[in-house]
Amino acid sequence: MNRSTIAGFTLIEMMIVVVIVAILGSIAVPAYTSSVRKSRRTEAKTALADAASREERYFATQNVYSSDPTALQYGPGPWPVPIGTYYSLSMTPADVALPTATTPGAYKLKISPTAGSTQLQDASCQTFVVDQTGKQTSLDSGGADSTATCWP
Repeated sequence: MNRSTIAGFTLIEMMIVVVIVAILGSIAVPAYTSSVRKSRRTEAKTALADAASREERYFATQNVYSSDPTALQYGPGPWPVPIGTYYSLSMTPADVALPTATTPGAYKLKISPTAGSTQLQDASCQTFVVDQTGKQTSLDSGGADSTATCWP
């Protein structure tokens, strides 16, 4: 047989293709994962803004802030309230200042990844917090302040 008439790929050519695909995959997968984490962070911040607006709406009608998720129309049940698949919203009683004759009280809402969520691997922006003054803060997985990174 004439060697020039045989069609096909050599082993070297196939190995080059495999290496190229592996290199592209090693670049694309982390970039995709990072993009997904960032989009979920946006979902968390949006849910936190919604919770704060519910508090302000409640304040507009009752002249105090609420620490009850039912009063904020999250349905029956205690804190934490699940938000989507990846996060849960909470408010601890210690974070809520009781209303007095001169102050309507306060609130501090926190959203963090639920147990078993893939967002637990998001080390840089693990927890988002907002209070009645509109102050937004964030903590990384080690508990350090990451507000400048996570609330641009």
